[in-house]
Amino acid sequence: MNIYSSSQSIQFDTNSVVTVGTFDGVHAGHQKIFHRLIESAKESGARSVVVTFEPHPQIVLQKPGRDPIQLLSSIEERLQLLDKSGISDVIIVPFSTAYSQISSEDFVRKVLVQDIGLRKILVGYDHSFGKDREGDEKLLHTLGTECGFEVEIIPEFRVGDDSVSSTKIRHALLDGNLDHANAMLGYPYMVEGVVIEGHRRGHTLGIPTANVKPKNAHKLLPRNGVYFVSSMIDGQLYYGMANVGLRPTFTEDLVPTLEVHYLSMDMNLYELTVQVNFIKFIRDERKFDSVDLFLSQIVEDRNICFELVESYQHI
Repeated sequence: MNIYSSSQSIQFDTNSVVTVGTFDGVHAGHQKIFHRLIESAKESGARSVVVTFEPHPQIVLQKPGRDPIQLLSSIEERLQLLDKSGISDVIIVPFSTAYSQISSEDFVRKVLVQDIGLRKILVGYDHSFGKDREGDEKLLHTLGTECGFEVEIIPEFRVGDDSVSSTKIRHALLDGNLDHANAMLGYPYMVEGVVIEGHRRGHTLGIPTANVKPKNAHKLLPRNGVYFVSSMIDGQLYYGMANVGLRPTFTEDLVPTLEVHYLSMDMNLYELTVQVNFIKFIRDERKFDSVDLFLSQIVEDRNICFELVESYQHI
């Protein structure tokens, strides 16, 4: 997969099948668009091009005093997932306040048609773009007639009763509905981070944990609680038990942290980058009246995770 830092850094001819969006989470609905994008590009002997933005527009345009923006994926995670999908080219547009003032018509004419060589554009049924999100299906069809490109609208993708969207996935994760979130994503929700030095309390109690600091400050952590998770480390798959939360039995952290106790592992992970895949929500985080009660619950949680290992060998 070829990655370009801006539309000005490329010299494409008029043979690009394109989709545009932030694609936070690269969820199952996005993947449906990418599948059709690749299929359409192959039909016409064109390249499949994804145009995305970094930083995420919501971060750039957020008003002061609002809660921090929480995202499903960093740009690195998005690129990893896009590469797996088979896309040939990704263009990362540097997003800024000034860029947000570009009209939807100018964006199509100057960026998509002039710079990228748009032959066909595919977007989701509810897609809007440009200044004040004024660009829509009607405008694309009008400009397509004028500039000579095709337009294809991809219908909604549903999981159960829900039309899949990044917003609904965020809500599901924060509500503890991990199964539904993962179904809408099409893969287990993941958090990539660096293992940092902790209080070594887990090691003292006989349950050593890796304290994982997300690499992206805007990365969403799921609802506070205990989870069954997995990680690929040095080419080997490890399962584990993770806690997201404030560790109320021992302290009252101001912000949630992520700790992972890997089952059947004896390895120093400090300063390593790990990807934690959230597979199953086990229970909410609780404050225990004593260390003994805490340890008793941890043993029970750990046993549940061992029982789950057999069911998730291929995750």
